[in-house]
Amino acid sequence: MTRIISGFAGSLPLAVPKSGTRPTSDRVREAIFSALDARDIIRGARVLDLYAGSGSLGLEAASRGARIVTLVENSYGAAQMCRKNTDAVLKAAPKKDAPSIRVSAQAVQSFLAATGDGFELVFLDPPYELSDVELGHNLLALTPLLDPDALVVVERSSRSPEPSWGPGLASERRKDYGDTTVWYAAPVLAGP
Repeated sequence: MTRIISGFAGSLPLAVPKSGTRPTSDRVREAIFSALDARDIIRGARVLDLYAGSGSLGLEAASRGARIVTLVENSYGAAQMCRKNTDAVLKAAPKKDAPSIRVSAQAVQSFLAATGDGFELVFLDPPYELSDVELGHNLLALTPLLDPDALVVVERSSRSPEPSWGPGLASERRKDYGDTTVWYAAPVLAGP
């Protein structure tokens, strides 16, 4: 069962689509959020969860104090699960300090081309079948939307090569969890 691990919605079960998604395991999510907590990057952050599936990564961030969370999911069924899970998380939120959470039911590349929002923390957890070229296009489109101190977290199959970060991002860290690899990247700061 997929659930929120910590924060105001800790232990809340999340609905997961019956097919078409690969939810991040609790073990991997716990490791990701432990690393993010150590960097003190979640509280008050503007978070983007691309290829959201059930929304577990973005909603975990909301439960731990992110201010604004956007879940982007192209699959109609999965977007409906994101909405259902968002409603459950918002019900558990403190009334005076509830995060803003929105679900955008569209293709990732279309969302990135249309949004003018800036983000401090971004999760990309695409289907393992997503080509490395398409992931590279996503990262290129994402880069101009990142705050200078932003962090990008990419989850891929451990058999996949390192993502093509493009000129605006640099890999900071790689962590393997069985069949899953998590990459952390940050914007490259332009020189004077």
